[in-house]
Amino acid sequence: MAMTVFSHPGRHRVAVLAREVLLPIELGIAHQIFGQARQGASADGEPLYEVATCALSPGDVRTDGDFTVAVPHGPGALAEADTVIVLSSYEDYVQETPTLPAPLAEAFALIRPGVRVASICTGAFVLASAGLLDGRRATTHWRYTELFARLFPRVELDPDVLYTDGGTVLTSAGCASGIDLCLHMIRRDHGTAVANDVARRTVVPPHREGGQVQYIRRPVPERSAPGTSAARAWALRRLQDPITLGQLAARESMSVRHFTRRFRDEVGLTPMNWLTGQRIELARELLEESDVPVEQVAARAGLGTAANLRHHFHAALGVSPSAYRTTFRGPGQAPGPGH
Repeated sequence: MAMTVFSHPGRHRVAVLAREVLLPIELGIAHQIFGQARQGASADGEPLYEVATCALSPGDVRTDGDFTVAVPHGPGALAEADTVIVLSSYEDYVQETPTLPAPLAEAFALIRPGVRVASICTGAFVLASAGLLDGRRATTHWRYTELFARLFPRVELDPDVLYTDGGTVLTSAGCASGIDLCLHMIRRDHGTAVANDVARRTVVPPHREGGQVQYIRRPVPERSAPGTSAARAWALRRLQDPITLGQLAARESMSVRHFTRRFRDEVGLTPMNWLTGQRIELARELLEESDVPVEQVAARAGLGTAANLRHHFHAALGVSPSAYRTTFRGPGQAPGPGH
């Protein structure tokens, strides 16, 4: 009888597939982000995920550094997983055919129907080779989009985003955007409070929209150049108030034109698009963690009316505020202790 890989019943089981030659940072991202998620967004809460690393064959896996990683589990972990994360490999950069090698195909055949499968960086090549991305929107590292598009013409490739969410199939761009993707999956599973807690303890931004551009072809600003962080901090303290572009620029003693250009260089968004995104995030937290009526959520988040909140919420997330609240809290569910 085969020995089970996962040992904690009730936890969401994440299998991370490592292939030669792997980037250790990606493996660390998956373990660190999911490993930090705790019940009730509390440091002493019960872990919500169990993460196991697997390879096509147990043993040492080469990395792009001067060391190897000892991987204890074989592909059998994929058969037990609730989420499978495919890391990138140097093999992806030189792939010549749109088909899976036989060992990978055999491993993927072990994944149960309906299991969530995600890729980091060029791991999307594996998902596409397995046919999981046909007719779907996907992304990968910007340096390999031409090769990807040539090999997989049936995939709707979007080279300018951090990650895509197709429900049970998700993809991310460069390795660091794997952080955004993992936080997004945690947010989808357990809500904003848990995801934000993981981000705080990992010291990373709690949320970057998947549609944010992955690569901005702009030079790195000079160190002496004035920034816009003070204006952003000022705005975050008063999201419920009307905030104009002129007010933001004044916080940095810049003209509106210069401030807008400088803001976009730093953040990748216009000031007002960024501000709307922060207000939507605040509305999400209020909907998840309180019984505040939708009208008050709109007011507290600085979005004015319930109709305006519904418009922005649906544009960003594809659902209404009420449907979003029901998804995370259930119909008629009261807020937990401390909310």
